Amino acid sequence: MAGTTHSIEDRGAAEKYREQAAEAARQLVAAAHLRKGNIVVIGCSTSEVTGHSVGSWSVPEIGSALYDGLNSVFAPLGIFIAAQCCEHLNRALIVEREAVPGAEIVNVVPQPKAGGSFATAAYAAMRDPVALEEIKADAGIDIGGTLIGMHLKRVAVPVRLDQDRIGDATVLAARVRPKFIGGERAAYDESLKEGYGGDREP
Repeated sequence: MAGTTHSIEDRGAAEKYREQAAEAARQLVAAAHLRKGNIVVIGCSTSEVTGHSVGSWSVPEIGSALYDGLNSVFAPLGIFIAAQCCEHLNRALIVEREAVPGAEIVNVVPQPKAGGSFATAAYAAMRDPVALEEIKADAGIDIGGTLIGMHLKRVAVPVRLDQDRIGDATVLAARVRPKFIGGERAAYDESLKEGYGGDREP
């Protein structure tokens, strides 16, 4: 039944998924030159991770394991996760209030059946979570075909990760870079070709 919440069947799988998520995060940090204060949007279908169709097999324990794995890499670097909710909440986002000062927040608390297991786990784990209808993130990871592009800054650039699967779910990633403007006579900051942070030290 669509929207039904399930328990994890293989207890050892949660730790495997946690480490796969952490490895994907490490690879994205390196490829996108992420730095303190950046925001990474994460879309995640725990149904797809377990080999089921998106939205049909939500597993809260897996949502928590994936959040823990990603956050174990991002948090020590001062990088914020924006957890994308499912289509039932119009792909709203859960993020730490600290990451989005002055943003217009909306009032919703994600649940596994309306928001998704990953966003629910993020809301429970964050110190001071808020919900937003939109964000412009610096990079993103899409676990299971959840369509995160609407929440990335322009210009989005695909990132090929070696960790291209978590469980049975396909993993796609992206970074962003500023637009080039001015045409052939313009001069450009070469460090920004790799992203908003470039290779410069913080």
